[in-house]
Amino acid sequence: MAQSVPANVLELDSYRELVAKQQPTWSDPAAVAAASADLASQPPLVFAGEVDRLRDRLAAAARGEAFLLQGGDCAETFAAATADKIRDRVKTLLQMAVVLTYGASMPVIKVGRMAGQFAKPRSSDTETRNGVTLPAYRGDIVNGYEFTPEARTADPARLLRGYHVSASTLNLIRAFTQGGFADLRQVHAWNQGFISNTANQRYEDLAAEIDRALRFMEACGVESAALSQTEFYVSHEALLLDYERPLVRVDSRTGTPYGTSGHMLWIGERTRDIDGAHVEFLSKLRNPIGVKLGPTASVDDALRLIDKLDPEREPGRLTFITRMGAQRIRDVLPALLEGVRDAGSTPLWVTDPMHGNGITTATGYKTRRFDDVMNELLGFFEAHREVGTFPGGVHIELTGDDVTECLGGSENIDEATLATRYESLCDPRLNHMQSLELAFLVAEELKRSR
Repeated sequence: MAQSVPANVLELDSYRELVAKQQPTWSDPAAVAAASADLASQPPLVFAGEVDRLRDRLAAAARGEAFLLQGGDCAETFAAATADKIRDRVKTLLQMAVVLTYGASMPVIKVGRMAGQFAKPRSSDTETRNGVTLPAYRGDIVNGYEFTPEARTADPARLLRGYHVSASTLNLIRAFTQGGFADLRQVHAWNQGFISNTANQRYEDLAAEIDRALRFMEACGVESAALSQTEFYVSHEALLLDYERPLVRVDSRTGTPYGTSGHMLWIGERTRDIDGAHVEFLSKLRNPIGVKLGPTASVDDALRLIDKLDPEREPGRLTFITRMGAQRIRDVLPALLEGVRDAGSTPLWVTDPMHGNGITTATGYKTRRFDDVMNELLGFFEAHREVGTFPGGVHIELTGDDVTECLGGSENIDEATLATRYESLCDPRLNHMQSLELAFLVAEELKRSR
């Protein structure tokens, strides 16, 4: 007997009737259809059981029992998907997680902006240089960064390459985090290869304390797989619907659709329209969903998003990622927290202190001041303490490389220094040392908030 198809599966394509913002203009629809069909035939990148486990972990964070550390590249590139660069990003996140776990005595959920963060929203569909106008660069999964007509043409073949690069990245992440690289007895080794600096020395002092604690545990006969392995999840903005839709798979156990391009998917500030295609599409998936909320977001906006994306009020389902800007967060966030709390909802609240603090220097570099990033972080914790809600996580654009993209920090990167190692093709990222500095501040604030 033929089994009936669940209604939620039949409704997966309802988003096609709505406006989908920030999508590329493909010149060959037949090629897009062929690429989508190829993607639909590929194995899933992540699995339903992993997604369910992450949702449980995020539920604990929403209850104030854990903390989310989410970080990685602004926009991944195919060229930078090398073993060394992936390893150093994972190392930086592991180091930050150790600082937070040990400093705040709280479980830390590690989620990378990795293995799928290839598409980027743009403020304009085009870019003009020296009188020449071409399509904007929308990430390696759409077109190339080089300013030529050929590179800037949206190429459906990049959808398949994005999938395969994501698969190889995930393969390496799993090897690192399950094969001994993440062993807590290797905390000193994670610092090897990074430039010696104040933050790294502070980390080394903490690593020595951890070593002593582990030796004590071993002397007492305590053994645990948690010491040698760690859970690590991946996430990205579910922006490019021609990539996300073909990678939906229906769980054979429950008949429930999962987006298998990543464990956690989020909707950006530019695409969170309640009647838009992105919110409609992600509302049908079982994954944990994040939504970016900027300084113009109202309580009504938040409550309507909750009704649409989390109608059952399921802990761990919905994460609000606030990006207010250092100058506005203390004025805007408390009322938002109060309004959602008073409505009886408990989403996970996370801060993105990066996107609201962008500036452009006189020399044309997009950058952020490290002090502004730290100030927004402090404002996030202060707002939660004021309202009595839990500050559940941070969402950071970072790299494991010693780049010079954000001003300040203990290295005192200035405008003249930006050009020495500015490598991002989109937004500026915190380098390794700045990321560790941030982790120590967050650990201190978490202790105050518990």
